[in-house]
Amino acid sequence: MEWITAFLTAFILIVPVELPDKTFVATLVLSTRYRPLPVWLGVSAAFAVQCAVAAGAGALLAKLPKTPVTLFAALMFAVGAVILFRGARKADAEEAEAEAEYSQKITSPRTGWRAALASFTVLFAAEWGDLSQLATAALVARGGHAVAVGLGAFVALTTVAGAAVLLGRWLLKRVRLTVIRYVGAAICAILATLTVVSLV
Repeated sequence: MEWITAFLTAFILIVPVELPDKTFVATLVLSTRYRPLPVWLGVSAAFAVQCAVAAGAGALLAKLPKTPVTLFAALMFAVGAVILFRGARKADAEEAEAEAEYSQKITSPRTGWRAALASFTVLFAAEWGDLSQLATAALVARGGHAVAVGLGAFVALTTVAGAAVLLGRWLLKRVRLTVIRYVGAAICAILATLTVVSLV
């Protein structure tokens, strides 16, 4: 039960954090340049590495004294809430800027493993130190099962990437990124509160 809870918590946190993020936009742009399957495989491989690093970092933090680590995790969730909340109103404009930026970077046509490798490289650089990676580490540090949290985050990220590859344009036309960011901010704020309450 604890394993399933950790998995679902990571999944539910990461999806709204990543949907309005540059990760979604980068995957969307990549899928307009290359075939969808190599793009999805490449970005999924990048996510696997990022999630493993984040879960490992969280597991190391969890070995430190409980109170400061728990407060640090709460702080990370609170920072995530503030970042998402403050950026919510500018989400649509930032999406357009990010799309233009990635369109300039991804110009040469590639197929097969070269497209997958290019996708891996772009997402690996874009995701490093990202809010989802910090949130994954914080979830593990606050006592979450490292493998379950890492897997939940990975499934969330690959789901968002799949949505970007298959439904990206359709989603951007029908879903307000501002609303998604507010939802992500609310989830981070709830987790920050619950983390502090767990110390009492």
